[in-house]
Amino acid sequence: MGVFARLKKFFSRKKVVGLALGSGGAKGMAHLGALKAFEEEGIRFGAVTGSSIGAIVGALYAKGYSANDMIQVVEGVNRKEFGRIFLNPFLDFSFVEEFLSQYFEGDVGELPLPFGAWATDGETNEGKLFVSGKTARVLAASSAIPPFFRGVEIDGTRYYDGAFTNAIPADACRELGADVVIGVDLSASMPAEEGAERRATRFFSYAAAKASPVKYTADSRRRGYDGADFMLQPDLSSFRPTDVSREGMSRMFEVGYETAKQNMAQIKEAIRCPRKRRKRSS
Repeated sequence: MGVFARLKKFFSRKKVVGLALGSGGAKGMAHLGALKAFEEEGIRFGAVTGSSIGAIVGALYAKGYSANDMIQVVEGVNRKEFGRIFLNPFLDFSFVEEFLSQYFEGDVGELPLPFGAWATDGETNEGKLFVSGKTARVLAASSAIPPFFRGVEIDGTRYYDGAFTNAIPADACRELGADVVIGVDLSASMPAEEGAERRATRFFSYAAAKASPVKYTADSRRRGYDGADFMLQPDLSSFRPTDVSREGMSRMFEVGYETAKQNMAQIKEAIRCPRKRRKRSS
């Protein structure tokens, strides 16, 4: 094949749009809202990466689940039981793997779309993008938040929540072949007021960090912004990652949906002209 033929083939190749979904616990309902908006606008993604809840949502998308399908999965979760888990530090995470096995029976590499889940090595505190391995186990590893849960063992190494080293793995999405990457940051907005409840939350977070076998790296969130062509930032400051109430989850879904709709023109422009590197939503 000659030079001009290769160039023609390159420029005629369909652009691969990637999706990088961030961590955030129950705030992941906003991911579903954003996906619903993308579906309505006809935006389809050809590569997906995620950390923690973003990995779970991303894997469901890569398998072919729609936003409505994912809502049905959420409905299958025992919210009361889930709410109690944070009272038991270093809980075994096998129950999550067992739950996910209902939806993921094979290997990550067998998913219809290129997909990668980001997790953190408990020994080296380095991040790893899993593009192979038992899907349910890999997703559990990406979501194992210490000190609430013990790490998930894969090939002799314990892995923990991917948010510690790459909260929104947009750069990793490019490794899977994405030409342009849309990211969703669930933790972009924080509460404005420093009330008693907020101070208690900060103290608890500090204590949890001290007990954690892994630590946040300095660029754990920044690298997501560096790697994304557009970063969607739903304002979830009124919600907690542990809010699994029906009302709270419904509202978080709506926030994700409305934020995506409001920024759709910019998202489409970023997809059309990725070199302009639009990074933030308004």
